[in-house]
Amino acid sequence: MEPEPDPVAQVLRARRQFLRTGSLQEWGVREDVLHSWRRSRSLRVHPDRVELPFVRQSRTDSELMTAAAPILRRIADDVSGQPVCVILTTAEGVVLERLGGDSALVEALDAVRLVPGYSFAEKFAGTNGIGTTLELAQPTYIEGGEHYMAPLGRLTCAAAPIRDPSTRRIAGVVDLTGFTDQSAPLLYALAKSAAKQIEDRMRLLARESETALLEAYLQHCRRYPHGVLAVGGDVVLMNRQLRRTLEVNDRTALSERASEFRGSAVVGAVLTVELPSGAAARVRAVHRSPGRGGRANFVYQVHIDVAEADSPPPVHIPHLAGTSSSWRHAAQQVDRSCREREWLVLNGEPGSGRSALARAVAQHLRPERTVRVLSCRTMDAAQVLTELEAATVGPDFATVIADLDRTDGTALEPIADLLRSRTGRGWLAATIGPGSPSPALEALLAVFPRTVAVPALRHRIEDLDELVPFLLHELTRGAPVRLHPEAMSQLRKLPWPGNVGQLREVLARTVATQRSGVIVARQLPPECWSVSKHTLSRIEALERDAIVRGLLENGGNKAGAAEALGMSRATIYRKINEYGII
Repeated sequence: MEPEPDPVAQVLRARRQFLRTGSLQEWGVREDVLHSWRRSRSLRVHPDRVELPFVRQSRTDSELMTAAAPILRRIADDVSGQPVCVILTTAEGVVLERLGGDSALVEALDAVRLVPGYSFAEKFAGTNGIGTTLELAQPTYIEGGEHYMAPLGRLTCAAAPIRDPSTRRIAGVVDLTGFTDQSAPLLYALAKSAAKQIEDRMRLLARESETALLEAYLQHCRRYPHGVLAVGGDVVLMNRQLRRTLEVNDRTALSERASEFRGSAVVGAVLTVELPSGAAARVRAVHRSPGRGGRANFVYQVHIDVAEADSPPPVHIPHLAGTSSSWRHAAQQVDRSCREREWLVLNGEPGSGRSALARAVAQHLRPERTVRVLSCRTMDAAQVLTELEAATVGPDFATVIADLDRTDGTALEPIADLLRSRTGRGWLAATIGPGSPSPALEALLAVFPRTVAVPALRHRIEDLDELVPFLLHELTRGAPVRLHPEAMSQLRKLPWPGNVGQLREVLARTVATQRSGVIVARQLPPECWSVSKHTLSRIEALERDAIVRGLLENGGNKAGAAEALGMSRATIYRKINEYGII
């Protein structure tokens, strides 16, 4: 009678064969482990050495840490003196806390960087309890040679995902790790139990936090005759007085700024918020209590200073929204130049609002005057010269030459001659892109005494808070539509290579399917979920969009998306990495 095959040796042989050939003739390993090996291989994880990034120091005040701390300590006490460590990570696989374990295990975990601050996501650490749990969104048990990286082969990990009770999204992972020759299958059940206990405590803390916020809000509503606003987690409370006083756009702007203010406010702190209507809100923090996600809950007293009746209404011009210091500085320089009839060049990336800024300022200062914008991108050299000659007739013209650096080089000298003959008359602005100008263009730019740098959208990302509502209002002709805070958060993650022009296109596609109400994050176009390292071809963009839709339709589950799209899980992991899908 033949002896039963040694399962440990069988897994090790299978791993060696897989690393050598990329496939297995006879599996000898569990299906989930094999799929994870394939993902690890496609992500180019090194199988023989630890190459993990240090992501960040752990936050001890996060909602997850607050809820998990007593449970982790209790488990660590229960296994005290045993070769078992209990580990907590973020939803990205970054280790937050590690407790327990004997000296030999602690030394072994230190050696493979299973310590706070390092990421054990599969894309860095290959098959392992933490990363594979996150990929499968379910509890896992990874034993010895099932790990993709050889240095982890002495360990056995039992891990379970921790889900946020309110959103059901994965908030982190609890993992129990020990030496393979000393671990027990009981660790798997213990990990699942720990995750459930942490979820229950997160639910309890959230309920207590919201109850405390509601009680404080009601107390201040009784005491204060004007506006009262409470903000905490997903909760926004606004009293009737404030709702009656403010328009919808003002209420949205006030709530968003008050929510941001929680990160730095203390009781007694005052924030002035300029509202879209032109009114100003003086927001005073009057109550602070512990909130979710490491951020405090606040109750604010709000006093509205309504704009005077004879004050000019706010100027609503496309792409001119923004209060960042870099944008205001650029606008001030253009304003000064226009008032002094000093010709200028606006230097910045396409789509950053260069032409819109010049045109808006000129039109605002002289509303009765027609401001002409000539686009060199859409005209040949002869047309540019002809149109420019007609647009600079008379003593008081106002003309913007957009994308002057895109003009055919043969036209630059005639244009320079024409502009020299117009010197001292009217106001002229030209826009160019970043980079060194050609000698011919440099000679032409000499007729413009001033150059103003217009910041890219990614360098003034805080202006999204004004740009998005403004563009939505323009695109929908004032329909009551806004983005959910999670959708706004997603937009803030993007680099916006096409700047405000790209933002406008994204919002236009978004409101094409929903022109009122609240637009949630999953309704954003697929490009909002990808940060690609290169410009995608049409085919690549279509493939990226299909993958993003598949992920959204399957709740972020990569295996489900792969099946729906008819591709292997290894392929979808590789494509997600290539396209920078977030």
